[in-house]
Amino acid sequence: MAERAGPILVFDSGIGGLSVLDAIHTLLPTRQCIYAADDAAFPYGEWEEAALIEHIVRVMDGLVEAHAPRAIVIACNTASTLVLPALRARFSIPIVGTVPAIKPAAGRTKSGVISVLATPGTIARDYTRQLIQQFAADVHVELVASRRLAAIAEKLLQEDEIDTEAVREEILPCFIETENGRTDIVVLGCTHYPFLIPHMSAVAPWPVDWLDPAPAIAQRLATLIGNNRRIAEGEGFTLFTSGASAPRPLAGMLRARGVPVASDQ
Repeated sequence: MAERAGPILVFDSGIGGLSVLDAIHTLLPTRQCIYAADDAAFPYGEWEEAALIEHIVRVMDGLVEAHAPRAIVIACNTASTLVLPALRARFSIPIVGTVPAIKPAAGRTKSGVISVLATPGTIARDYTRQLIQQFAADVHVELVASRRLAAIAEKLLQEDEIDTEAVREEILPCFIETENGRTDIVVLGCTHYPFLIPHMSAVAPWPVDWLDPAPAIAQRLATLIGNNRRIAEGEGFTLFTSGASAPRPLAGMLRARGVPVASDQ
């Protein structure tokens, strides 16, 4: 008996991972995706590390058992910099993580000054500093921890509201000037942040390249799964770990992406 095809599971602490889902749909438009938003535990940046690892592994156990995915995308920097080894040790299916795009930023910068804008959890990880040491030793890297931007993006996506002044306050530390030059690239170290690019650009002191990791994540997934016929095709759905339903603006956005909320189907 042939084994049934399974979906791609895209997992995030909230709904910021929709930026990654968009990139996946661009490359793999017919593949079925389940979008799992761990809103019951949002935001991850406030969790103690050991407790967060235990929580994500437990949630992923349930998701894998319920949906038998053929590939997993952890569309969250905070989770990826912490829990990928535990997940890869537990599951034999391909798992793609999300980490700050420091390597491409270091190769692309013209001024030699870049900033990494991320949650406090991602900024604090040893993994982030290892990326800097390995790929950006000759570049000035400013690490900027934002406590509010992820929540601001969630509010924008769910309620279509934006606090422009709060956005300005959160991004201003990214913009620095050294004797050699000033920031020309801001690495977006949280998958929520790409949805804020127009608003960040509007209040930025000068133009920069906002480096969105989503296209590279989608490309890595496409490379790993290739033409795997065990990946199901067709419309997927979204589930929230809290069991909540999506507010109307978000529900429309999810339907447009082919992942309507499971409870609304």
